Amino acid sequence: MDFSSFNHLSPADAADVLRPCVDIDRWVQEVVTARPFADRAELISFARGAADPWTTEEIDAALAHHPRIGERAAGNSAEAGMSRKEQSGVVRSAEIQAALDAGNRAYEAKFDRVFLIRAAGRSAEDILEQLQKRLHNSPDEEIAVVAQQLREIAILRLEGAIEA
Repeated sequence: MDFSSFNHLSPADAADVLRPCVDIDRWVQEVVTARPFADRAELISFARGAADPWTTEEIDAALAHHPRIGERAAGNSAEAGMSRKEQSGVVRSAEIQAALDAGNRAYEAKFDRVFLIRAAGRSAEDILEQLQKRLHNSPDEEIAVVAQQLREIAILRLEGAIEA
């Protein structure tokens, strides 16, 4: 969607464009309400600021829509399509996939949430290395990392959804 069209959408339609970026009601409403933006850079800057901080409850609700790393997102939603695209470049051997699966289980057992990482631009080996490293975080350290990863994903998705 082009930037000018986004500025002129109804609030409900603008929210529909934003929600696949990250399904956090407060963020969606803040961005929708702040329109019109002077340019795309202002929109991205505002969205980035509105995404910090997010509460643990908001993060956990948003994570309900994210597949495990290494698993293909199911469904036909815009969010599922974005997730499949983000993980499409992650080529995995059977050995790496098995290690990701084991790491996902260990992560979920420790933190009671799905492991989230911005997969776009990362190799499977890098993702696995980060997963193993983050298993050593405390819950407080990890929620801060998850929040940052979720912000990065949301902004990348917004940049992809709104053209200049």
